[in-house]
Formats: sequence, structure tokens, C-alpha cells
Amino acid sequence: MSEAAVPGSMLRDAALVVGKDLRLERRSRVTLSQLLPFALLVLILFAFALDPDRRILEQATPGLFWLAVLFSMLLAIQRAFSVETADGVMDALRLSDLDPAGIFLGKAAGIGLHLLVLEGALFMGVTVLYGTTPSGWLLLIATILTATAGLAAAGSLYGVLAAGLRVRDTLLPILMLPVVAPVLIAGTEAFTAAYERTSGEGWRWCALLAAFAALYLVIGIFAFEPLLEES
Repeated sequence: MSEAAVPGSMLRDAALVVGKDLRLERRSRVTLSQLLPFALLVLILFAFALDPDRRILEQATPGLFWLAVLFSMLLAIQRAFSVETADGVMDALRLSDLDPAGIFLGKAAGIGLHLLVLEGALFMGVTVLYGTTPSGWLLLIATILTATAGLAAAGSLYGVLAAGLRVRDTLLPILMLPVVAPVLIAGTEAFTAAYERTSGEGWRWCALLAAFAALYLVIGIFAFEPLLEES
């Protein structure tokens, strides 16, 4: 295969993996039946905890949004890799001719699409429950997209790392949460700027999210193959 054909092959393999994940989700409807109710329940619990002081609830909206995203992301990643491990899909992927980098990009894209659905529901939830509306819509959308890319890439990487371990359900949060702390911080700061009409400050945090996403995408493309072999 020529070097020029490698990116095309990788993208085709990624599309196959994304298609497989979306078909699995269409049949199981886990995102709609489990992840969405969980994410919205987290928001409701936050509202009950802080409702006596509505002003604090409004100020904490960006942080509460991203906390709910991170909690939901852990469930999405655990589900994505536990199902494949139990059904032998991971073994099939290892034995297939698919490019490991393509598998990584496909898994990241599938997780990212699920996260975007969750984030859309969570944004509507904070708008209704917390009574907050952003003014910097472009910054908000850019923050969601860059943060989602970073979370999906990191989640795919650490998900396959934990997939082969017997204690993966408890180990994955321990591995993931320290790694995605920059996303929580930068996403919260960027959202705060979008809500407070100080978008100039928020774009610097959005750039940090883009750098985080690029870093984990590059790491995943090169490191996913050995991790897949060990899972």
C-alpha cells in the first residue's frame, strides 16, 4: 500500500468502526434509556443541593455542566468497551485487517457522537433547571466540540487500556479523571466566559482544549495498536 493510500484506508476503517458502534447503539438504545436519564438526574441533584441560593446555582452552571458530562462519559466508555470485551469483539478487531489507528479514530468518533447527544441534552437541562442563557454562542459551540474531541480520544485510549483488566469498572475512573481534569477546568472557564460575555478570555481556554484534543489524538493513533494487543 502506498503512503498516500494509508490515510484513506485509516479513514475507511474508522468509518466501519463508527458504523458498527452506531448500529449497536440503535439496537440497544443505551444512550437514550440509561445515559441520558443518568445525566439529567445528576443535574437535578445539583439543583436540589444548591437551589436555596439561586445566585450560586447560576454561577456554578459551567462547572456543574462539565461535571455531569464527565460522570456520563465514564459510563459511556465503560459500556462501550465492556460490551465488546464480553462479546469477543475486541478479539475480532485484533484479528481483523483493520488499521489500529482507524479503529482508534472510529471508537473515538463513536464516543464523541454519544457525548454530543448527552451534552445537547445537558445544555437544555441547565438552561431550564438553572435559568441560565449564554451570550457567546460561538465560543460555547467551539468549547463543546474541542472538549468532546479530547474526551473521546482520551476515553478511547484509556478504555482499551482498562478493557483487559478484571477491575476495569473501578480502575477506569481512577485512570481517567486525573487525565481529563484539564478539560473540566478549561471547559468551565470557557463556559464562564461565554455566559459572562467575556469571550476574549474564553478563547484562550478553548485553545487549551484544542491542544489537549490534538495531543490525545496523536497519542492514540500511534499507541492504540500495542494497547489493543494487550487488552
